[in-house]
Amino acid sequence: METMARAFLRPSRRIARQPCLRCRGDLPTARRPFTSSTRRLAEYAQHQTSTTNSSAPSMERMRAVYKMRNRTTMNYALSVILGTVALSYGSVPMYKMICQTTGWGGQPVRAPNHGGISGDGDGDLASRLQPVTDAKRMRVTFNASVSDILPWKFVPQQREVRVLPGETALAFYTATNKSDKDIIGVATYSVTPAQVAPYFSKIQCFCFEEQRLSAGETVDMPVFFYLDPDMLNDLNMKGIETVTLSYTFFKAKYDNNGTVTDIPQK
Repeated sequence: METMARAFLRPSRRIARQPCLRCRGDLPTARRPFTSSTRRLAEYAQHQTSTTNSSAPSMERMRAVYKMRNRTTMNYALSVILGTVALSYGSVPMYKMICQTTGWGGQPVRAPNHGGISGDGDGDLASRLQPVTDAKRMRVTFNASVSDILPWKFVPQQREVRVLPGETALAFYTATNKSDKDIIGVATYSVTPAQVAPYFSKIQCFCFEEQRLSAGETVDMPVFFYLDPDMLNDLNMKGIETVTLSYTFFKAKYDNNGTVTDIPQK
């Protein structure tokens, strides 16, 4: 009896709880592995977040971009305007130079030494001034007219001349100022038919030069020219026997004191 009582009355021993292998770290914790699609989604989300935070356009940056675009557009517009203005001013002398060089538009070609140019041009001109005696003479007629606002009388002194290719010829025009004031005039010229113009060479003339005539004054204006012998080798010249040289006088854009003024309308 006493023995049984001792057994029940004996203090109980507390058994310490041992940690499990997972808590001690001996057993690795199983983690859910990332798949390739999950990894790509995570990377894309991270990239979008960083891009949004770093490259978000501010108002100052947008204004700078639009300012640069507007400046570029303005530069292009100014370039087009300046180019158009320059072309409009340079088209007239450029057209005149091309016509006098090629004979295009019925403009006679100036001889190589026209205007006092010397050197190789003299030798080339001398070689061309050799009359082709076995060729048929060309009939050159002369025409003259004046603008309606120019009170001048302008006529050729001869109606026609007949020349050989390579032969020089001299013709005269007469201009008379019928007004009671000094007037400055400028003459333009043309040759018909147009295919003859490249071979009609002027050595001396009064075209595109200011001619000042006093009140009631009369002057003689010479034209020294020749027909280039190369015209005989041009098929377009076959059948052409008559050439017409025409001059027209216009009132220059100057008043009596030499000040530039507008040309009155007809």
